[in-house]
Amino acid sequence: MTPQEMRKKAIEMMAVQRFHCSQAIAAVGQEKLGKVSDDVLRAMGAFGGGLGGNGEVCGALAGGLAVLGLRYSRANRDEKENPRMWADAQELVRRFRDEVVNQNGAIDCREIASVDWTDREQARAFYRGDKVKKCIRIVGETAMLVGEMLERD
Repeated sequence: MTPQEMRKKAIEMMAVQRFHCSQAIAAVGQEKLGKVSDDVLRAMGAFGGGLGGNGEVCGALAGGLAVLGLRYSRANRDEKENPRMWADAQELVRRFRDEVVNQNGAIDCREIASVDWTDREQARAFYRGDKVKKCIRIVGETAMLVGEMLERD
């Protein structure tokens, strides 16, 4: 799966299939790595809306970091964690903030999406209006960025 294919699939997952941003990024990243797990996809659902709908760190960024963890971290004490994870994670956060979002250093969902997820009416309006288009764009660009990073390393 190329970074461009990752972008396309992540956009479809969010815009058409109604997955959360965090799930869309995690899904295409897992597929790219050949490590697909429905359990990981389910777990990533709680990261949508900025960490459980609280407007904190963007779910797309959380999904991207999860993909890097899947690639470089460990699941038991006999495995070794690749220290490359930290450099790539820092690069992903920086590039997400400065290139993908490019909104005065914002990485929090409430600032990016301009919505209070705890207000049901604001959440409904988000999906009915144009604000969702910005997040769909961010999901696509984040998926492509993660794909490019995975191909490089």
